[in-house]
Amino acid sequence: MNEVYFVTQVIIVLLFSYGALRLGQGALTALVTVQALIANLFVLKQMNFLGFEVTCSDAFAVGSILGLNLLREYFGKEAAKKAISICFFFMIFFVAVSQVQLLFVPGPHDTAQFAYAKLLTPAPRLLLASLVAFFIVQHFDVRCFGWISRILPRSSFPLRSSLSLTISQFIDTILFSFLGLYGIVNSILDILLVSFLLKVCVIFTLGPLMALMRRWMPRV
Repeated sequence: MNEVYFVTQVIIVLLFSYGALRLGQGALTALVTVQALIANLFVLKQMNFLGFEVTCSDAFAVGSILGLNLLREYFGKEAAKKAISICFFFMIFFVAVSQVQLLFVPGPHDTAQFAYAKLLTPAPRLLLASLVAFFIVQHFDVRCFGWISRILPRSSFPLRSSLSLTISQFIDTILFSFLGLYGIVNSILDILLVSFLLKVCVIFTLGPLMALMRRWMPRV
C-alpha cells in the first residue's frame, strides 16, 4: 500500500500547489517554505517503496520544484529567488527554536521529550546539508546551463533547462544524501536512486503540468 499512499501524497501536494497559485505569490512562497520544513521531519521516516527502502519525504521534491517553477512562470525569476531566501530564513529559525525546545527539562509527567529528541536532534545537520548542497548546486546549475546552451545552441529552452536541472539535481541528491542522511538511514543507495529518479520524472513533466495549470488558470 505504500505506493498508493505515495501517489496520494503527490496528488495532495499538486492540488495544494494549484490552490496556492490561485491564492497568489505569498501563498505559493509560504507553501514552498512549509514543504521544506516538514520535509526535514518526514525525511527521517523510512518505508519500502517498489522494493527499495526510501524516506517518506520524496513527494516534497515534487512540491518544491513545482512551486519554484510556478513562481518563475507567473511572478518572475526574482520572486523565485526571494522565495528561496525566505525558505532558508525560516529553516534557520526552525532549527534554532527546535534546539532550544530540546534544552527544556521535561516534567515528571512528560511523554513527548523522547519523540522530540529523535525528530529534532538531526535538524542542524539536515539544515547544513541543505545549505551546502543548495550553494554548490545553484552555482553549478548556472554554469551547466551555459555549457548546454553552447553545445546545443538550437535546442529549445525547456530542453536546455530540463537537462541542466537533471544534472544539477543529481549532484544535489548525492550531496544532501551523504551530508544529511548518511548513518541515519538504512540504505543510502536506495534513497539516492529513488530520489533522483523521482526528481527526473518531476523535471520532465513540469512543462506539460505547467501548461495544464495555465489552461485552468490563464490569469493570476
